[in-house]
Amino acid sequence: MTTRTKSDDLLGRAQKTIPGAVNSPVRAWKGVGGAPLFIERARGAYLFDADGTCFIDYVGSYGPAILGHAPPEVVAAVAEQARSGFGYGAPTRLEVELAEVISAAIRCAERVRLVSSGTEAGMTAVRLARAATGRPAIVKFDGCYHGHSDSLLVRAGSGGLTLGVPDSAGVPPELAALTMVATYNDLGSVEDCFKKNRDRIAAVMVEPIAANMGVVLPNPGFLEGLAEIAHRNGALIICDEVITGFRLRFGAVSEAMGMEPDLIMLGKIIGGGMPVGAVAGRARYLDLLAPQGPVYQAGTLSGNPLSVRAGLETLRILGRPGNYERLEGAGARLEAGLIATLAERDAAGCVNRAGSLLTMFLGPVEVHNAHEARGSDTAKFAAFFHSLIERKVNVPPSQFEALFVSLAHSDADIDATIAAVRQGLGPESHF
Repeated sequence: MTTRTKSDDLLGRAQKTIPGAVNSPVRAWKGVGGAPLFIERARGAYLFDADGTCFIDYVGSYGPAILGHAPPEVVAAVAEQARSGFGYGAPTRLEVELAEVISAAIRCAERVRLVSSGTEAGMTAVRLARAATGRPAIVKFDGCYHGHSDSLLVRAGSGGLTLGVPDSAGVPPELAALTMVATYNDLGSVEDCFKKNRDRIAAVMVEPIAANMGVVLPNPGFLEGLAEIAHRNGALIICDEVITGFRLRFGAVSEAMGMEPDLIMLGKIIGGGMPVGAVAGRARYLDLLAPQGPVYQAGTLSGNPLSVRAGLETLRILGRPGNYERLEGAGARLEAGLIATLAERDAAGCVNRAGSLLTMFLGPVEVHNAHEARGSDTAKFAAFFHSLIERKVNVPPSQFEALFVSLAHSDADIDATIAAVRQGLGPESHF
């Protein structure tokens, strides 16, 4: 039994001052039950909770920790920058250098505006699309999360295509109605949006590889077809690569998959684990931003030198020969072990993977969209999650989140994880 005396004490204190005791809802373990562990430190592929228990970690801060936790070269770079100041409220050489790296790596990134989160990147991208087209509406996909701005906190209703319905209290229905929801991997549902609202849709926003309903890959031709539909109808394509940007290749995965976005959202890895976001894209759209253009966006911590320095050092390391091949190999090793274990245990499920990003769905034999993802057996996943925690493996506390493999995960770590999964899916777990 995992010792959690100090975590329980911290939870009691947090409940008195922090809403729901956490600062982001998934951390509360509501999807799996039980009380969350409080983390004290992390290094490499490992987390250490407040009671000193060590876990092999596949949360990776939900994506940024692609090098592993606290990589020494990044820590040294941030410490050096901290001695020069935390922020200045003025332009810096570092933010120019990060914009140059991003622009060189991503063809559509003729301009780059740094912000402080992926949510801000999404807000800014939507505002730019509306300004560029003079249209108010956005199409997104059921199951794709693009931050918690009001315009994007909507989900699908019956049938996968509907006018937006607020997915949170406090979002006016009138605003949510400007967001239409289509079905991922279903171009017909996108065509239907445009048939009914052709002259009102400013942009289609898409994750080129969905990672917020679990990992869901695009069917062949889906992304190219999506871009053709949008552009034929005068709308822009916004690619949300907050998770996938620089994770699967040095740049944007959308471009490698045959899609040329007009605007692209970035975050996570480009800040090396520090708070960051960016919206990038064609100059004719980004140049609409103030002070050059009429679209306002600002932020006290935009381009913060600590975040930018961490991002630059992370990208410098990622660019070394062989690193993406190593990530692919580690992801493939874990995938193979998970698939073999499902078969060995005669457990219904499937594994979806893209490079170092993967999800094991319990229940469905295939997952191509949010409807199929929702067919997962969440009760079995909850039991499975707790069995892994007892075996010192930390995965996201939701069936609908991705596992993140890092350069710090060794073959031994992955093999130990597969052994824990094999035990967790065994008869003793009552699956």
